[in-house]
Amino acid sequence: MNYNFHFIVGSQDLYGDDVLRQVNEHSKIMAEGFTQRLRYAVQWTPVVRNSAEIEAAIAAANHDPHCAGIITWMHTFSPSKMWIRGLTRLQKPLLHINTQFNKAIPWDSIDMDFMNLNQSAHGDREHGHITARLRLPRTVLAGHWECEILHQRMAQWQRAAVGVAESRCLRVLRVSDNMRDVAVTEGDKVEAHIKFGWQVDHYGVGDMITLVQQVTTDEIAAQMEQYREHYEIATDDIAAVEYQARVQVALQRFMQDEGFGAFHTNFQDLQQLQQLPGLAAQDLMRQGFGFAGEGDWKTAALCRIMKRMAADLPGGTGFMEDYTYDFSRRLNMGAHMLEVCPTFSAEKPVIRVEPLGIGDREPPARLTFKATAGNAILATIVDMGDRFRMIVNDVQCVQQPHDMPKLPVACVLWKPLPSLETSAEAWILAGGAHHSVLSYGLDAETMRHFAEMLNMEFVHIGAHTTIPALRQELHMNDHLRWG
Repeated sequence: MNYNFHFIVGSQDLYGDDVLRQVNEHSKIMAEGFTQRLRYAVQWTPVVRNSAEIEAAIAAANHDPHCAGIITWMHTFSPSKMWIRGLTRLQKPLLHINTQFNKAIPWDSIDMDFMNLNQSAHGDREHGHITARLRLPRTVLAGHWECEILHQRMAQWQRAAVGVAESRCLRVLRVSDNMRDVAVTEGDKVEAHIKFGWQVDHYGVGDMITLVQQVTTDEIAAQMEQYREHYEIATDDIAAVEYQARVQVALQRFMQDEGFGAFHTNFQDLQQLQQLPGLAAQDLMRQGFGFAGEGDWKTAALCRIMKRMAADLPGGTGFMEDYTYDFSRRLNMGAHMLEVCPTFSAEKPVIRVEPLGIGDREPPARLTFKATAGNAILATIVDMGDRFRMIVNDVQCVQQPHDMPKLPVACVLWKPLPSLETSAEAWILAGGAHHSVLSYGLDAETMRHFAEMLNMEFVHIGAHTTIPALRQELHMNDHLRWG
């Protein structure tokens, strides 16, 4: 969807038509400037002067399916009681920018006309009070509207707001249930639907098997051509690759027909499936579908949302699992049995067919590759019983120095910040899952915006994290009320 953001600029009737005309002119220039510099368009709306106009502008944003959020700015002084009716009806994320059209004070010419026109320094404080008084989730950013740093921070917020929009219309396909006896992949699906908008629906493996059996040879051949376009096939067992193509065609058609954006599988429940979906899941992730293994519907949903948030950013985003440590270099190796997203690859991925050693099925086809080096984040959402918690860890992905001839999986090697030991202790203390979403394009601040928009607890593990401070943060969070 082509998202946009409504720019609502406040004033009042006391200043006269000339001032209001200039407010409209200035705000239109700013909206056009933001649109040129940001990923998503900023749609100008005429200045609002009273409660009725404010309510109408916010209602228009609420009812616009392309609007992912509103941006407010008080060019002049806009008495905040006028905003109560509109803001109490707001259904979209809110960004309040404290800026000013002019950059510097014109010392030689400044007069009362100038002062009456340029009142953001106290107009935005009045606006900020009412949003605080209403306890509205919102972000406040200050800086001149032409400043590149402000644009970067606005872009982070925009991507988070797009994530919220995607979240509220997301449908997640559960193929089977959770892996037996695993705690972290469980959770309250009804509460997730209420809080995040996720519609999480179960279908039996038998339903999928029926769909797999309906795939034609022509459809398999077309999917094989897609594989040859994107990957190198390094196996003589073409029948195994064709089986993954058959599974992918069935899954993709069903998800597209039924409006699913994410899905999971479960290797404990395959029934008559000949292989655990490996290559099929990987290629679907490449196309933008969210995925997680072992029945982890929360990570599958987050994977889809973060992929949409990271659209057009360099680097990949996809499902990840912590696997094993290299304490000699203080690194963590992430992988999974099969399903590592090819958007991470530093090279053309290779299709191989090897025994899996789990799932008790035929050797599945999968993609193998070495991952790109660069800064990234790991993000996870866990159900704490009384609330959902998002945990984000900053990491530095490094080049894999050695081949792994006996381990035919794709993997990513990273240095967690602030260190392997502190990161692991902090993640475990916070209750973080062994599944996460790895993203090279997104950062912790963007994910913080996303969590705040949804009134979700947010825990950040980064370069300056210490265990005593984290313990105190978690203790304080346990005593907060999360709506």
